[in-house]
Amino acid sequence: MNAVRPSMLAWIAAIVLAASGFSASASALEAPAKLDLSNKWRIEVSEGANSSGVIRFRVTPKDGQPIEITAEIKDGRGENGVARDIRDAFLAALDKEMFGVETDDGEDVLVKKRKSPVFELKFVESTVKSVRINIDKE
Repeated sequence: MNAVRPSMLAWIAAIVLAASGFSASASALEAPAKLDLSNKWRIEVSEGANSSGVIRFRVTPKDGQPIEITAEIKDGRGENGVARDIRDAFLAALDKEMFGVETDDGEDVLVKKRKSPVFELKFVESTVKSVRINIDKE
């Protein structure tokens, strides 16, 4: 039997890709995901922590790079304590001249733009049992 040459494999692959309608540059042409932008967000914390773990968020300024924020939570922490831990994680990760961060009503965290452009705030994940997180635009 004759061995298949590398140039023949490339030719075959090109035919298969062309027949399937796939373009190597298709992913480069896709539009980026549209951000849900606001100048102020509220993170609502419900229930206390029944395990230690982390709660992760992502802040993405308009036309900016995403900023990952991780709050470490200890087992037994009440909802107000969890909110303070989240607030402290945001304060440590974000530029204080660009963003304002504070607790509200004990169990909520407000994240506001100061000099920053509008931004998106997303809840990414939580490994903490029982704590529920809800994010709303203000």
